Amino acid sequence: MEAISIGLLGLGTVGSGVVQIIENHQDKLMHQIGCPIKINKILVKSIDKPRSVEIKQELLTTNAEDVIENPEIDVVVEVMGGVEDTRKLLLQALRNKKHVVTANKDLMAVYGSELLTVASENGCDLFYEASVAGGIPILRSLTEGLASDRITKMMGIVNGTTNFILTKMSKEGSAYEEVLKEAQDLGFAEADPTSDVEGLDAARKMAILASLGFSMKIDLDDVKVKGITEITEDDLQYAKQLGYTMKLIGIAELEGNKVEVSVQPTLLADSHPLASVNDEFNAVYVYGEAVGETMFYGPGAGSLPTATSIVSDLVVVMKNMVLGVNGKNVVTPQYEKQLKAPNEVFSKYFLRLHVKDEVGVFANITTIFSGHGVSFEKILQLPNKEKGLAEIVLVTHNASLQDYEEILVQLRDLQAVHHIDSSYRVEGTGK
Repeated sequence: MEAISIGLLGLGTVGSGVVQIIENHQDKLMHQIGCPIKINKILVKSIDKPRSVEIKQELLTTNAEDVIENPEIDVVVEVMGGVEDTRKLLLQALRNKKHVVTANKDLMAVYGSELLTVASENGCDLFYEASVAGGIPILRSLTEGLASDRITKMMGIVNGTTNFILTKMSKEGSAYEEVLKEAQDLGFAEADPTSDVEGLDAARKMAILASLGFSMKIDLDDVKVKGITEITEDDLQYAKQLGYTMKLIGIAELEGNKVEVSVQPTLLADSHPLASVNDEFNAVYVYGEAVGETMFYGPGAGSLPTATSIVSDLVVVMKNMVLGVNGKNVVTPQYEKQLKAPNEVFSKYFLRLHVKDEVGVFANITTIFSGHGVSFEKILQLPNKEKGLAEIVLVTHNASLQDYEEILVQLRDLQAVHHIDSSYRVEGTGK
């Protein structure tokens, strides 16, 4: 077979990594697929911009049609980001019978099912391993390595920026704004960090993981999302005191035929394997009925880790080309989506509140919880600097989300409650 021709859409951090791996690993790639790979065209915004990799000028173009409509190009690698315009380009590429590899989780979370359908209709492959957890081969593990098992739960740290921020806040006692600035200076956080710190980036990844793991069409709107912007140093210190570590955790759980998918700051018992995943690293914990518990750990972002996932997808596309089986990998969702109602979602909760320092206040609070059948696993009652107030920190036993939300409403209405400081989900048992 002659050389396989690649077109790139984008030449930023990840695109440069793809070029680097293709150039430096030609021997290995040749051994894997039996023919060379050559880069034919690369779409860029500016041809004259200085780059971290050496590229021949004639390979660069500012016109997407030079890639999408190029009859010589077999595979389009999309690493430029964006959603609406990118969707149109990739649909055009697939209809032109070009295989597609993308790292775009925003696009796949919103339009993944449409793109996969068009790929299948045109006998094309569409792979997107790099869209979730950078260099960790989690999607292929779900669709191939664990294909014979029934996945019941996935929980993970799938955003390196927030993990870096929470690690620094927890270990160094630094304030959120201070650590965010450090993350931006180091290149872990964008100038506009909203997508990361509000949990949207992690939510898109959890929608993709849940869709594949449970074989259901899970949409971004199905994911309950809460970010890290309200976490304080006090929250982290109390968590530590109780034997927990705070992480932004994505959870996707299947019980019977119903699922819940969420992204929220969560107190993990210090003994949980995810509690020791620090800095910008990602990890996904997968529970299967047959395999039991497995964990996938590695760099969640970065030029070369993400590029490695992209080039691994490229290798699969090219092996399929050699075998003549492209477009056969798309598996449509097996089950109708059924989301759990709030009275079917159970968890333990951490609650921190300030109350009037008066006799009988705690009894009133206990009455509200017991009225919903919720008991306490841990209680800290502390004097407070503010005159006439006491601080109470609680960890509940398992409670339904519906009961817990009703409890919060009643607490806010209670005259003795001055204010509720924070509330988080809890996984596992602390000290």
